[in-house]
Amino acid sequence: MADPAKVRKHAERVRELVASAVRTQIKDPRLGMITITDARITADLREATVFYTVLGDAEEQAGTAAALESAKGMLRGVVGRALGLRHSPSLAFVSDDVQEHVKHIDDLLAEAKQRDEQVQQLAAGAAYAGEAQPYKVEEDDDEGSSDDDDEDEPALRAAAQR
Repeated sequence: MADPAKVRKHAERVRELVASAVRTQIKDPRLGMITITDARITADLREATVFYTVLGDAEEQAGTAAALESAKGMLRGVVGRALGLRHSPSLAFVSDDVQEHVKHIDDLLAEAKQRDEQVQQLAAGAAYAGEAQPYKVEEDDDEGSSDDDDEDEPALRAAAQR
């Protein structure tokens, strides 16, 4: 197992190497407007996953995927020579659908904003369901009752219950 910092460094290097090779060495006409967004490599440095995005419709995305698959061997050779590892990592290309995720999150945020506005409109005309003060508040007796009256209260209650 390799050091995690070394793995991250190799993954970043794989991303840079693949992006450079795609830009300069692949002459496939199926290759569209591609951006290499990320690369991840396993801890044993044997398999690398390269994430990419393609600007365009589904046809251009499919053409780019086919072009990358056909150039996989050449790209693996470029990466293997540049990294200087005992075994060149095998490459797997995965379409990174960041734009779709961004659109989905924007839609969710717009829906949440609309619901918040509805709640604020409902709250503007709302009134309390009960009294404004829902808790019982003991009233102070300002009549000057004596302590003797307080002692007689339980006896008066008992008499009133009979």
